[in-house]
Amino acid sequence: MNRLASTFIAITALMSSLPAITTAACETRSAPNTVALIELYTSEGCSSCPPADRQLSRLSQTLDLTAQVVPLALHVGYWDNLGWVDPYAQVRFMQRQTWLVQLNRHRTVYTPQFFVGGKELQAWQGSLREAVRHLNTMPAAATIRLRSSLSVDGMLAIDVMATTQGTGDDPTAVYLAVAENGLLSKVTAGENRNATLEHDHLVREWIGPIRLHGNTTHAQREIRLPSAWHKDRLEIIAFVQDEHTGAVLQALHAGLCTGA
Repeated sequence: MNRLASTFIAITALMSSLPAITTAACETRSAPNTVALIELYTSEGCSSCPPADRQLSRLSQTLDLTAQVVPLALHVGYWDNLGWVDPYAQVRFMQRQTWLVQLNRHRTVYTPQFFVGGKELQAWQGSLREAVRHLNTMPAAATIRLRSSLSVDGMLAIDVMATTQGTGDDPTAVYLAVAENGLLSKVTAGENRNATLEHDHLVREWIGPIRLHGNTTHAQREIRLPSAWHKDRLEIIAFVQDEHTGAVLQALHAGLCTGA
């Protein structure tokens, strides 16, 4: 065996013995007070939705400086027959919206529609600040620990642990989401024809419900991130929800883990 071959074998053996360095892991824990989950149900085919979309993108300009929120934009497709098919709409979002409306003892599903902490907020232009402020003053009824790692080939691993402070008798579940910021759409038909729409906190991936057994759960999921998604604009969301009342017990979000 020549010297070059021997060196190659030695390097290969050394590399195989080293720990993997293809992923970076990060951990985030929830706050002691309740963080307000803001859900906006919206559609690119709805002419009254762009102002609500802008409201969600500019929360820092309209809420208290100390406000703690986790915003989500969930696109629905029931306006697609107006001439423009929303490329971000998912049937599961329409199903969730209908479920929330029923839990709130209302009958109308519409866009734009806001829910804060699982409660419908009809006068969102004027009451969003106060709704968030009220939730932020409440002690959290659940704790969340979120770990994530991203491999070099685009596989996102999520590890979540959630615990509620109740007896475990109430039905509760954890939800996970991956959202993207800074998306642009040039609409060429329908009610928003010729408009360029901007989207932030747009939910790309949705996982759940992952139900708690007793008052705790530990779950792991893997998501293959499409190459078209901008990884530097992604965020991971986790929240715990009472499935009987719809109340969101706690919410947490973190940027995509890219550090060591």
